[in-house]
Formats: sequence, structure tokens, C-alpha cells
Amino acid sequence: MTAGMPQLRIDTSKPHPARVYDWLLGGKDNYPVDQKVGETLPEEARGNAARNRAFMHRAAAWLAQSGVDQFLDIGTGIPTEPNLHQIVQKVRPEARVVYADNDPIVLRHAEALLTSSPEGVTAFLHADVRQPATILTRAAEVLDFDRPIALSLIALLHFLPDDEDPYAVVRTLVAALPSGSHLLLSHGTADQHPELKQETEAAYRKGAIPLRMRTRSEVEPFFAGLELAPPGLVFATDWYQQEPAPARERSGFYVGVARIP
Repeated sequence: MTAGMPQLRIDTSKPHPARVYDWLLGGKDNYPVDQKVGETLPEEARGNAARNRAFMHRAAAWLAQSGVDQFLDIGTGIPTEPNLHQIVQKVRPEARVVYADNDPIVLRHAEALLTSSPEGVTAFLHADVRQPATILTRAAEVLDFDRPIALSLIALLHFLPDDEDPYAVVRTLVAALPSGSHLLLSHGTADQHPELKQETEAAYRKGAIPLRMRTRSEVEPFFAGLELAPPGLVFATDWYQQEPAPARERSGFYVGVARIP
């Protein structure tokens, strides 16, 4: 199901974060401009992308096992199996998942590859997180906002500079969700890789992609007023609910899952 899918033009002359991320994960749905950015990033960027993706898998599965059957995933990225809906519909086949991304190639691949279980629903929006009200209105055509929803913002907010007020964007999205909903979030940081900060920022800047990695104290406000699930706001490899624990490796991402009271 594709919600409001217009004819979209893919601009292959400019790199896009979703396609750079696809390259980092070893995908093939990217272009030379995206590869150029990826190749100038520190070698550790590939491992960090994989560890971030693994966190999403663990967190989405845990939420589904906890009874959540509605997900709004903004900043979807190029489909790389297993995708969020495959994770949650394996646990809850009736789950409804809405994906949103502002890169046309993401929606084109999503339309072809992200097939829902027969019992559930998977929908796709071409939309930008900077317009949260639009996303909420269109997502409400698929999701029931009277029941808990898991809002997934994975590896997205560090592409919003301070002057675009990412905190206000998240507050708007969270405020629209009913009690018992969850925020699932990961955010790029240099706290464990301070020596790579300058190189990473320079690579994205050269590709005209804004990047604002944030410290722990800068990521914490995204969870203001919410109830963080154990182990709290931690690095990607430190977040898990079930054994076996992931390998304790350095991470370029802070992550957390919080309940909306």
C-alpha cells in the first residue's frame, strides 16, 4: 500500500543520507555521489551503521513482543532486510507499519520490496520529518491514533541542524501519540570516537549534507517527559533486553526506547 505516492524524480547529482547509509550497510541502491561521501568517511562508519541497524532490530522485536502492533518509521532509508515490518510482523502478523522518507528512491524500492504479511498492513509516505504535522495527518489514514504507536526515528535527527529545531519536531510527533506509545530513537555521536568527529563532519559537509552529531547531554532532551526503558540512554551495543548480549564495541550512536506516559 502506498499512501499518496506521486510521480517522483530521483536526483542522482546530489548525495542523500539514506543512500549513503545504504552504501555503509553494503547495499547497492546508491549512486557515485553517495559512494563518494561514504568512501571519505572513517572506516569505522561501516561498523557503526551495522551496530545501529542491529539495535533497531532488537528494539522493534522487543516492542512487538511487548504488545505494540502499530509503528510509524520516519527516515526509513533504503530497504535492507530484515526491515522493521518483517521484524514486528514475525511476532505480530497483524501489525500495521507506516514508513516515511523524503528520498524518492526509498519510496520506489519500498513500494517494490516491503510487502506486508497478509494479516497486517505496510504503507509508504513520501514526506519530510521537518513537516511533522503532514506526516501525522497522512499516517492517521493507516494507524489508529487512539491506540499505542511506536515512533521510530533511527539515525535521522543528526541530519537536522540546530536551526531546524529537531527537539520541537520530536515534541510535535510525540505529543500526537496516545499514552502507552513509545519513542524508539538513535542519534549519531562522537562521544566514543572523538578523534573521528572532524573527519566525519568534513565528509558530509563536502557532500552538502548537514550533520550535527550530539553529545549525551544533547540527546537526552529528546526523551524529556518520557519513561526510558532499561538500560536507558546508552550506546547502541549496550541496549538489549534479552541474552545473548551484543558484543561490547565502541559505537557512533546513542540509542533509547521510551514509553509515553
